[in-house]
Amino acid sequence: MTTARIFAPAKINLALHITGQRDDGYHLLDSLVTFADVGDLLTISEARQSRFTVTGPFAGDVPEGPDNLVLQAARLSAPNNVFEIALEKHLPAAAGIGGGSADAAALLRGVAALGCGSPVSAAKAAALGADVPMCLAPEMSRARGVGEVITPVHGFPDLPAVLVNPRRGVATPAVFAALSEKTNPALPEPLPERPALAEAIGWIATLRNDLAPPAIRHLPLIAEVTAAVARAPRCALARMSGSGATVFGLFSRPDDASQAARQISEEFPDWWVQACTLGSQATAAAPQIS
Repeated sequence: MTTARIFAPAKINLALHITGQRDDGYHLLDSLVTFADVGDLLTISEARQSRFTVTGPFAGDVPEGPDNLVLQAARLSAPNNVFEIALEKHLPAAAGIGGGSADAAALLRGVAALGCGSPVSAAKAAALGADVPMCLAPEMSRARGVGEVITPVHGFPDLPAVLVNPRRGVATPAVFAALSEKTNPALPEPLPERPALAEAIGWIATLRNDLAPPAIRHLPLIAEVTAAVARAPRCALARMSGSGATVFGLFSRPDDASQAARQISEEFPDWWVQACTLGSQATAAAPQIS
């Protein structure tokens, strides 16, 4: 039996500008997206009987019924095939880091590698949610439209970082509903070309996450998480990712990110804290066939 193992890296919105709203209610965005070297792991193989199992530290937060994004992705890409799917869930749910969307995109990559079903474009993947097209090719990119217009961004350095989540989920629809201003400036043009690390972080710091204020109104704890990351020694930038509640901190050196992770974990032992590197995970996320 041929099996595909696929890494599903956490998606991080370094910036998320909300630029408008369509007549059908979908919000327009302009987002700078990158990926962490931490994430979930998906294993899939064709089978005679459908089976979906979930393990890992956040398994209890994953719906296992037909509404699960992984199962939706399987139905979208290979409706006539039957799969045995195992998900190791290491990312917190409803955390603004694309956990479920990353898993769905990993399923789509795995199905393609197995030669099953049909390829799924970014536009088609958007039916699963705005984050899924961003996660199809896990490398730094600029996402526009409602998330389906993806442009790769090349030349940025890897970013030492720490990810912190208070183990409290935030419902994305509630955050968007609380958004007071829905027509904001897009990312500035042009994007830097091949910036050094300090220049890249300095430029990212001039950008925004327009969902942070409504998310904090919905869950004030996000402001506490942001402050805890910002006061870590040598943290250059602390900002919420996506619709929250995960906050990332950027650093100049991996050792500084690791030290910050240890310090935050000691101060807040109930929070999920991960030191990581942000950048292209395309190689790591390529399906491994056995």
